Order: sequence, then structure tokens, then C-alpha cells
Amino acid sequence: MLAIASFAVLLAAADTYVVVLALPQMMLGTGVGIDELQRATPIVTAFLLGYVATLPLIGRLADLRGVRPVLLGCLLLFAAGCLLTASATSLGPLVVGRAVQGIGGGGLVPATLALVAATWPAELRGTPLGVVGAVQEAGAALGPLAGAAVLAVADWRWIFWLNLFGAVLLAAGLARLVRHDEVPAQPGSDRVSTVAGVVAAVAVGLLTIAPARWVDDVRLGLPWTPLVANSRWTSALAVVAALAGGLALGRWALRARLRQLLDEVDGIGSALLAAALAALVITFATADPQLSAVSTAAPVLLAAAVALLVAFGWRQRQARHPLVPRSALRARPAWGALLTNLPIGAALVAALVDIPFFARSTTQPDSQLGAALVLLRLLVAVPLGALAGGWLIRRSPAWQVAAGGMAAAAIGLAAMTRWDAGTLTGAGGTVPLVLTGLGFGLAIAPVNAALLAATEPAVHGIASALVVVCRMVGMLAGLSALTALGLRIFYREQARIGSPFSLCPQTPTDCPVYAEATQAALISELHVIFAAAAGCAAVAAVLAAALLRAPRSRHAG
Repeated sequence: MLAIASFAVLLAAADTYVVVLALPQMMLGTGVGIDELQRATPIVTAFLLGYVATLPLIGRLADLRGVRPVLLGCLLLFAAGCLLTASATSLGPLVVGRAVQGIGGGGLVPATLALVAATWPAELRGTPLGVVGAVQEAGAALGPLAGAAVLAVADWRWIFWLNLFGAVLLAAGLARLVRHDEVPAQPGSDRVSTVAGVVAAVAVGLLTIAPARWVDDVRLGLPWTPLVANSRWTSALAVVAALAGGLALGRWALRARLRQLLDEVDGIGSALLAAALAALVITFATADPQLSAVSTAAPVLLAAAVALLVAFGWRQRQARHPLVPRSALRARPAWGALLTNLPIGAALVAALVDIPFFARSTTQPDSQLGAALVLLRLLVAVPLGALAGGWLIRRSPAWQVAAGGMAAAAIGLAAMTRWDAGTLTGAGGTVPLVLTGLGFGLAIAPVNAALLAATEPAVHGIASALVVVCRMVGMLAGLSALTALGLRIFYREQARIGSPFSLCPQTPTDCPVYAEATQAALISELHVIFAAAAGCAAVAAVLAAALLRAPRSRHAG
């Protein structure tokens, strides 16, 4: 079971990073010009919204309905998102597909962590938690490489067709392992909803794939003929899919006691928290770092987020079944793990984004692949560190391993502030990269282990979801804030350079002095970002040491 769940986490993690390379082709394939990058923002934002906003709800569902059914449902959602994305011919369906992928892919991580907690006792969770952390981080390394390999031989859509195939294969294997006692009691089999679901799935598949040989045929193409011009979603196939899908969902809702389930997961509270998280994601994900660390609509969005969080807190006190059960996170290591993950996310995203940028600015000016290979030195070390961290917490307290790992990451990031234009070609570049990657990896399993050990089994799903949310929020906020800080330094340094016309009046278009000064300004910008990231990692180390310690028993000593 853990093997299937881990492969699913790897698949979803790789999909998260694959868009970095595929985005230009995805834009062109859906009618968005390369010069219209602002229109493509929803492709990235929709995935993040789906990933972050629904995590608490999915985590709570895992607590109430079992982790195996939730894992299966998330895989099927991810597969549906892949189908929509791969077959999209316009921006709208592509954005919807990415959002569905985000919901399914994001839910796999907390459900898998809860599976580990349910399968292994606290003293034996280190290694499996290390495995989960390792495969999750390996996706960051494999995603861009796999995407580059596919794009070298095929269209961008094949990235998502392959993801669809992998998700369906894993879902089929998982479905055979789902135990009957982990799903709500069913009043006998429902062949009508099963048949209706199959019909809806086939109709949607035919509608999205739309084989040209059939669609262009005078008679065979009738089911694809739109009732409204240029909208295949108004065709006969779409009507069949909607009716069959509605019938299947309606009968499922009756049999699964949907109203009771919504009460158990606090539907109102879930909606309030999802809206608050969505506002935070939009605040940071749509920011233009050249202008500000947050979106231009930040005053409204942040005010809305605060109001929604206040309403969510009030709802938690009033609800009969709150989304986050009362006292679930009362233990210090539980809320400490959430708090520690915020600066971890900020430091990590700075490394992931700015190390390739440094490489492109110095040793790899014309090679996206070369810059990615520089980052690969760090990315390979992260899963190795995660496995080592899982092994170490069976012998040492989790707080020591986590604090030590983040201290190592802080040292590695601090060493990057000494990099110059030629550093990456020698050991002076490799050692900090490997040290930083190992440090981040070492902290993954201990933070999760401390959280799971400090919470009751009945809330492991929601607790695991919240710790992932905190890391993602830290990454979003850190990326915006650190990039804005670095750009401010760059603009200050650039203002001191002067223009190429004053430096090289005879050859302003070929001015080595100006090029060298601009490169020095870029390096200064990145040094500031690395220093700030090192500070975030150091803060994470202090928080881990202070907050992840298991409280001493009153009767001890």
C-alpha cells in the first residue's frame, strides 16, 4: 500500500514542476501568445488554488472515511485533471484541468502521511516517513527532467497523457487493496450508478479526445456536433455525460449520506477556510515582484482572508463537528510543526528558484538545461537527506534532527552569498548545494514525525494537511517577499552603473563594462536573496529546537 501511495505522491510532485518547462507550449496550444504571459497566470494559480485550498477538507475526509478511499479518490481526481488538461484546446478547460489536478495531487500527501501513522507505531515511523518525504522531493528533480525528455520528442500534451496513464494504473492497483470496512456502509450494490458512471466517463473521454476520423465523418460526427456554435460542450455527447454523471452522483450522494458527511466535516467551516487560503494564494501567486511582494489587490485580498479566518475560528467554536477538532493541535510539537514549516517553505523556494537564476546569470547564460543541472546537485541531495532523516529519528529526538538539518541548510545558503561568476564550476559551488539539499531533506521526516506523535490518530489526516498548507504558504510568501527584496537591491545597484552610452559612447550596443556591471548587480541581488533564505532556514532551526521537543511527563524524574 505504501509503495502505491508513494508512487502516486511522486507522480503528482513531478507534475507540479513539469509546467515550468511546458508552459510556453501550453500557452501556444490553447491560443495564448507568448507575449500574453499575464493571461497564462491562471494556469499556475489554478493548480496552487486546488492544491492548497482543499487540503484541510481532504485531510479531514481521510480521518472520517479512511485513508485508502481518499487516496483512491485523489488519484481519480488527478487522472480526471490530466484528461482535461491534455485535451484542452482553449485556456478555460486548461485552467479547470490544472485546478482539478491540484486538488487530486495535493490530497495525496496528507493522506499518505496519515497512512504511515495508521500503519506504523510512533517509534517505527521514521523510515516510512523518510520514504514519503524522499519521493515527494524526488518529484522536484524528476519533473523538469521528465518534461524536458517528453518535449524533446513529442507535444506537451503527452506529458499529461502519460500522467493520466500512470494515475489510472495506480488507481487500479489501489482499488484492489481498499478494504470494505474503510468505506461507509452501503445498502447493497448499486448497478444503476455504476453503469451511469461508466457511461459518463466514456462520454467525457470521447468528448475530450475527439478522434478526428470520427468527428469529421458526416454520420459518426453527429454526437460531437455542438448545439451552440464553437462549443463542443453543448453537443449530444456532453448532454449524455451531464445526465449520466448527474444520475451517478445523485445516487452516490444518497447512498453515501452526503448531508451527514457534510455535517461531519463541517461544510461551512471547510468553505470558509478554503476561501481564506484561496485569498492568500492569489495575494502572493499573482504578485509582480518588480512592483511589490504582493498583488495589487492585496489590501482587499488580505482583509478578506483575515475576515474569513476570523469567521472560520468562530465557526470552529460553534460547530458540532468542527473541521479541526478542538484540542487537536493543542500540544506544542503539533502547532510547532506547523509554525516551523513556514520558514522552511520560504527558504526552500528561494533555493529552487534562484539557484538556476544564478547559473543562467553566470556560467549557463544560454542553457535552461544547464541551469537545471546545477540545481539538480541540490535536488538529488534532498531525497537522500529525507531518507537519512527518517533513519536518524529512530535513534535521536526529532527536534535535534530537524534543527540540525535546517542549520546545515542555513550554512549552505550562507555560503552561496560568497559565490562569484566562476564558483559553480568548482567544489565551491557543489559543496553548498549538496549541504543545503541534505539539510532540507533531513528536516522533512522529523517535522512530520513530531506532528503525528503529538496528535491523536483520529486527526492525523487534518493535521498532516495543515502542515503541508503551512509549507506551501511559506513558499508562496517567501517567493514574493525575497524576490521583491532582491529586485530592490538590483535596481539600486543598476542605478549606479550608468548607461552604455556614457560608458561606451563609441560602441553602446557592445559594451563589456556595462555587461560586467549588470552581471555584478544581478549577483548582488542573488546574494541578498540567499542571505535572507539562510536567515529563514536559521529561524526554522531555532523553531524546531524550541517547539518540536516532546513535553516531559509530569511524573518524569
